[in-house]
Amino acid sequence: MSLLENFLPAYLEEVVGDRFGRYSKYIIQDRAIPDVRDGLKPVQRRILYAMYDSGNTPDKPYRKSAKTVGDVMGNYHPHGDSSIYDGMVRMAQPWKMGHVLIDGHGNWGSIDDDPAAAMRYTEARLSPIAMEMLRDIEKRTVLFKDNFDNTTKEPVVLPSRYPNLLVNGSSGISAGFATEIPPHNLREVIDAAIAVMEKPDITLDELMYFVKGPDFPTGGLIMGEEGIREAYRTGKGRIYLRAKVEIESVRGGKEQIVITEIPYQVVKSRLVTAMENIRLEKKVEGIAEVRDESGRDGLRIVVELKKDADSEGILAYLLKKTDLQVAYNFNMVAIVNKAPQQLGLKPILEAYIAHQREVVTHRTQYDLEKAEDRAHVLEGLVKALNILDEVIAAIKASKNRQDAQNNLQWMFGFTERQADSILTLQLYRLTNLEITSLEKELDEVQKKIANLRGILESDKKLVSVIRKELTEIKEKYGINRRSSIQSKVEEIKVNLEVMVTAEDVMVTLSNEGYIKRTSMLSFTRSGGEREGSGVKEGDYIRSILEVNTLDNLLIFTNRGQYFLLPVHQVPEFKWKDNGTALVNVIPVAKEDTIVSVIPVKNFDEAGQSLVFVTKRGQVKRTELKDYETNRSSAVAAMKLAADDEVLTVKVSNSSKDIMLVTKYGMAIRFKEQEVNSMGRVSGGVRGIQLKDDDEVVSALWVEDEEGEILTITDLGYAKRSLLLDYPTQSRSGKGMLTFEFKEGKRVRPNGSRLIGAFHTKEEVAFTAANKQGELFTFTSEQAPISDRKSTGKQVVPVDKNDELVAVFVKP
Repeated sequence: MSLLENFLPAYLEEVVGDRFGRYSKYIIQDRAIPDVRDGLKPVQRRILYAMYDSGNTPDKPYRKSAKTVGDVMGNYHPHGDSSIYDGMVRMAQPWKMGHVLIDGHGNWGSIDDDPAAAMRYTEARLSPIAMEMLRDIEKRTVLFKDNFDNTTKEPVVLPSRYPNLLVNGSSGISAGFATEIPPHNLREVIDAAIAVMEKPDITLDELMYFVKGPDFPTGGLIMGEEGIREAYRTGKGRIYLRAKVEIESVRGGKEQIVITEIPYQVVKSRLVTAMENIRLEKKVEGIAEVRDESGRDGLRIVVELKKDADSEGILAYLLKKTDLQVAYNFNMVAIVNKAPQQLGLKPILEAYIAHQREVVTHRTQYDLEKAEDRAHVLEGLVKALNILDEVIAAIKASKNRQDAQNNLQWMFGFTERQADSILTLQLYRLTNLEITSLEKELDEVQKKIANLRGILESDKKLVSVIRKELTEIKEKYGINRRSSIQSKVEEIKVNLEVMVTAEDVMVTLSNEGYIKRTSMLSFTRSGGEREGSGVKEGDYIRSILEVNTLDNLLIFTNRGQYFLLPVHQVPEFKWKDNGTALVNVIPVAKEDTIVSVIPVKNFDEAGQSLVFVTKRGQVKRTELKDYETNRSSAVAAMKLAADDEVLTVKVSNSSKDIMLVTKYGMAIRFKEQEVNSMGRVSGGVRGIQLKDDDEVVSALWVEDEEGEILTITDLGYAKRSLLLDYPTQSRSGKGMLTFEFKEGKRVRPNGSRLIGAFHTKEEVAFTAANKQGELFTFTSEQAPISDRKSTGKQVVPVDKNDELVAVFVKP
């Protein structure tokens, strides 16, 4: 047989699946997830047991940490020393543990995330409460298993005489599972455990009378009773942790924000740095200085404010933008019967109580065996002392010790164990006093035996023992609650005024979509001329808005969408700069065109509506408040037909008439109130009835009869007609002619379509752009006043094969 024939084929997915399955099983059971009974991961259990086994207890001096790590690594935990020492460090840090299990001496790190000194420099011993985790371990209370090299035994679980899983919590990540159990108050958890023992069908609401919620060693405020209830019911839930904060008044009319407790697992130094960065970057106005004044008296961070600063507003901003408030997600997963389970509060307590029943039962059985053995010996001694002379005579007559033992058994009916104890009896024990004390001891041992048997035979007595011992631990180690609980989650509202300095600015938008914000100072220094704004070659400014940094811009696209852009988020440039492409500020699609930019100070202003006009003649009116949004992405502004697009959007108070002017010279005027207010994503109503290839090019808001309507064609011909010539009609009509196009071979054409219409009362300057991007200016006075049906006069020179593509009022 050749060598190759000895190998069997293996499929990669089977091999990898098998190996990963084994690895997952190992890290779930033996590394990252705690046991529900003692709340410890294997490395923690091994550290505590190794320290206990080597006598490194609270009543003895501190011992070098490296010695403990060596014991753990050599006997129980065949992994790197850093993983063992990291486990030790966590159990010694009071800002991570509800009750530390290791009493550390030296540098064991800090809440600023400073690392602990190396294990050769630090010393440690078990803390007093850790002894309660190990109490009675020598009385066969828990199972032991062989260590990794079968040289010694290690406990499978610790007796854990208090519910450590809930008291100290746990955190870990394994394959497919993670756990996040917060620390709780020792007194509350023990009271709850006793309540479950006394009333097994207790409800969650009744349990929450005892356990109000987590109790973090760093204190702080817990918000969200519903999240706590959900977590205690299912094992998953969310709460919010907020720092303990006070606003103090100091000299000079100033105020300061003082933080004395921070959320659990938040690194203090990073929190201080984050607040200092907010001050340096001036993300919020009014912070003068951030100081960490923590010391022997406890944690204290001071945020000093400038005079007249909005302290409540700044605090709200800090809560929202830093770790002064964080979300905490419960994920209570523990190992139950060698498998991970997500558990609520009651199942965790029930599992713990079942463990304690086993511990106390095994301890009682052990004590009973010891007591029965002692009683047996005492009975033999008392019997021997009553017939002392015969016993002594029998011993004297014996050849040797073995013969004496056999004679005692044969002559007087003593057992081997009794005969052995008689032979080892010291002579002073033959005094009257010692005989009495032996009888007294026998009596006490028999009472003890009766008591121990009673515990084993009665579940009520067993529960009573567990309750008594838990109560003793509660009274000895219990501390007051450190975290306060608030039932409702408080919403943080940050006023814009806190983050942004109110300032009047200029915002410009160019034809090619370049936007910029310029301070009035830069505008003035650049000459204070609107025409002087910088643009790329071939581009031009379409709109200039004088707004405030606290305002918002509503930016509408031709495809019926809009964006809300706060003015302060528009990038700042000098007046002569080109600005930045709008797509860098808001996510506008390439195929979208900006049709209107509307500044808004207050969305709740009464009587204000947005009116939309589309190229296919649809008109829609919606209240302004419906367009308030927190989204930074595109939001639907109106419903459009497949072949339609938005022409313009205007703010209106619904008191005027709307005039629509079409490409082929039709116009209709109707009252805006004919358009009823509709929802944000409605499609509107018909404003004008169009011919198939016609479309609306302008929408004007007019009132009374004053002024003129100026129309201009693609070849630069313009004329003005009196507004008086446009009577009010009903909405949705065909309208009336407002411009006459010249037709014929020998006639010089005045254009094929209208590109714009405007309502003028006084002289207005206009800018026109041709296909090449060249700009021309003209005034409304250059266009003659004539009838509605007149042909107009050329006000902009247009070359052959060229045409105008846009006309707008000069910004």
